[in-house]
Amino acid sequence: MARARPIFSLEFFAPKTPDGAARLRRLWPGLAALTPAYFSVTCATDEAGPERTLRTVQELRAHFGPAVDIAPHLTCVGSSRASVRRLLTAYRSLAVRHLVVIRGDLPPGMREWSGDFSHASELVAFIRTETGDHFHVEVAAHPEFHPDAPSADADLASFKRKAAAGATSALTQYFYNPDAYVHFVESCSRLGVTLPIVPGIMPITNFERLARFSEAAGVEIPRWLRKRVEGLAPDPRSAGEFGIDVVTRLCRRLLEVGAPGLHFYTMNSAEPVRTIWTRLGLG
Repeated sequence: MARARPIFSLEFFAPKTPDGAARLRRLWPGLAALTPAYFSVTCATDEAGPERTLRTVQELRAHFGPAVDIAPHLTCVGSSRASVRRLLTAYRSLAVRHLVVIRGDLPPGMREWSGDFSHASELVAFIRTETGDHFHVEVAAHPEFHPDAPSADADLASFKRKAAAGATSALTQYFYNPDAYVHFVESCSRLGVTLPIVPGIMPITNFERLARFSEAAGVEIPRWLRKRVEGLAPDPRSAGEFGIDVVTRLCRRLLEVGAPGLHFYTMNSAEPVRTIWTRLGLG
């Protein structure tokens, strides 16, 4: 693995309500004080998702000016060539040079795929055709493999197509087994895919919610971790401290094995990430 200077970044989701937007604005100064390499802003796959993401990026740019790098998400679900072209124009006008391109999951109630892009590799190729090398394009990677993939080899082949289409680097789904990341990177290297693969980091806060989400996302929570958190359930403070320790150790291990950075999923909550960030000495 490459030993270039690690890149540390933060991600939050574009809020759906005015109250959510107000709460997020209150978080921005504290998150910016950590001096991340960039903020990424997720894009929901409902019809209004792209507009919420664009609006959040506009607010970030107005608040921070050019001092903060911003990476909005673009998804395949429901996207047409015309709608993506419009978003690319809008983001270029906001001095955005960084995108996160993912397929996205079908929203609840939708059974059939819609839009002009069925796979993230197709969307990456379209962005390259439209804008050349203007954007740094991140794509998704799944160390424990995508839950929809028919096999590990099929998922690796899909990731290779995204790299070949013009991806610059990748951000992984979160995980709690560092060996899964190491084996994934090694498998990609054997296929000739050498772009930087940055681990995605999910702090452990609400364990019940995390367990539900992890099952749907195909993320394995190790049995030892699940049992320890369950045993600490009567003492939320101890459970929270344990979760911070586990994720901090995971981050240290990933940096030791040569991860090119860490990408933190904040879930629009600053304190857990701030604590881990500080313990790692990142800022």
